[in-house]
Amino acid sequence: MAAAAAVCRSLGLFVVVVLAVSVTGVWSKSFTITNNCGYTVWPGVLSGAGSPALETTGFELPPGASQTLEAPAGWSGRLWGRTLCSTDATTNKFTCATGDCGSGTVACGGGNAAPPATLAEFTLDGSGGMDFYDVSLVDGSNLPLLVAPSSSGAAAAGNCAPTGCLVDLNAACPADLRVVVTSSSAAADVNADDVVACKSACLAFGSPEYCCSGEYASPTTCRPSAYSEFFKNACPRAYSYAYDDATSTFTCAGGDTAAYTVTFCPGTNSVKSSSPSSGAPGDLPLINGTMAFAGGDQQVGAAAAMPPSTTSRTVVLLVAALVMLAGGAMS
Repeated sequence: MAAAAAVCRSLGLFVVVVLAVSVTGVWSKSFTITNNCGYTVWPGVLSGAGSPALETTGFELPPGASQTLEAPAGWSGRLWGRTLCSTDATTNKFTCATGDCGSGTVACGGGNAAPPATLAEFTLDGSGGMDFYDVSLVDGSNLPLLVAPSSSGAAAAGNCAPTGCLVDLNAACPADLRVVVTSSSAAADVNADDVVACKSACLAFGSPEYCCSGEYASPTTCRPSAYSEFFKNACPRAYSYAYDDATSTFTCAGGDTAAYTVTFCPGTNSVKSSSPSSGAPGDLPLINGTMAFAGGDQQVGAAAAMPPSTTSRTVVLLVAALVMLAGGAMS
């Protein structure tokens, strides 16, 4: 009888622990990062203050490849793509023409993206148990990027929808915002004088009115500019300047959302024929703000990459515990 009572007490404690795990949401969510570009991208990952580093802070992702990273509940941070990367044969230092994190290695190790870089930003299980995410062009753009959530059950609450910038902005970038590859730094598959990234006006000019600093450090004083409108017209759901919150922040119920896909070059609409030589922001065609063109296939990809649900993991743990407890009772 004593052995049976001990088993019952142990099992009860285990169930309480499992329920606590389920309620507090310590099970991780996943980010599946996919490279749909015709060239290699080196994703970088930076955890926010107080968030643990993920299993990697940077890696190589060839064309067509994917890699899934697990993130703990409450994680916050950003992901981005680095391009035109190489290792110096003399110094053995790894550097990238865009998005470089300054670590000198493929892993960023806590280094941030050097602007301009397209950023995917996340806060999981934040206020009200919601996941918050956005794609930011505030620091400029180097790659088309799409973030798509995947719900584990019914449609997740909140403004839970794909967001990003599907347009290759580089060739259409206004002349005074362009980042150009020089002949000495051009990679084998890039021509000298090719535009490889597009700066923000803040990065290009540093003035308070573009950086939303000083007397412009509020939503009422810092307003969209012709330069930020260039980004907004092309990518209506992405952040185009610091106070572009109303149309650019997305939320999903944290408990209903198990996975996110982050896709580089997601069926990109090229704008290379959009009069790049003129540099006029108005030359870029408006892209449909609903992003319906990406929702179907990207959501399918996200669902396919979704990790096992918390329920299935709980069942597995319960079965394993019962086996162990039964073995202990019989010994």
